[in-house]
Amino acid sequence: MKIALINEDSQASKNAIIYRSLKEAAEEKGHVVYNYGMYGVEGETRRTYVMNGLLAAILLNSGAVDFVVTGCGTGMGAMLACNSFPGVTCGFAVDPTDAYLFSQINGGNAISLPYAKGFGWGAELNLKLLFQRLFVEEMGGGYPKERAVFEKENASILAGVKKIAYRPFIDVLKDMDKDFVKRAISSDHFAEYFYPNCRDQEIADYLRSL
Repeated sequence: MKIALINEDSQASKNAIIYRSLKEAAEEKGHVVYNYGMYGVEGETRRTYVMNGLLAAILLNSGAVDFVVTGCGTGMGAMLACNSFPGVTCGFAVDPTDAYLFSQINGGNAISLPYAKGFGWGAELNLKLLFQRLFVEEMGGGYPKERAVFEKENASILAGVKKIAYRPFIDVLKDMDKDFVKRAISSDHFAEYFYPNCRDQEIADYLRSL
């Protein structure tokens, strides 16, 4: 699985800590992590959690990644921003149990974390344990196991509802303010990570045109 890490401006200084914990836990399961920033370095383009919602949608709808780890101070804004776009089902987790239950019951493709609340002593340990539980089993496996069939049916129904309720992502992307989109994809490594992994030529061509 290809996983993207995305940070917004208020929590950019924690990017390296989050990335190390995520990379260590994900690579134990054979996954690859791409760090799309923000990186907390001077001079980089400021990205808000709304821009990160758009960036998550670009990465997931294009097939450039399979899963997105994001967040903000509370984690709520980033979750709402992600879920504003088609093709994104983003959960919220504070601890390892939250992460595990989201992965097994909801089987979404993004998760948002609160990086300003309780981020003190042992924060990197909580992150590592959270990421380990998030990726410990295949997404959507069900919990408890005797409810797995029922939960997979519900996840499928929700996916169907989202297809009806949302417009095609490329149409949404083209209707958005071009400068806003350009800022969302402005990280130093976006082109390096995105274009080789993108599986939707129309999305790639549009972003290149900007």
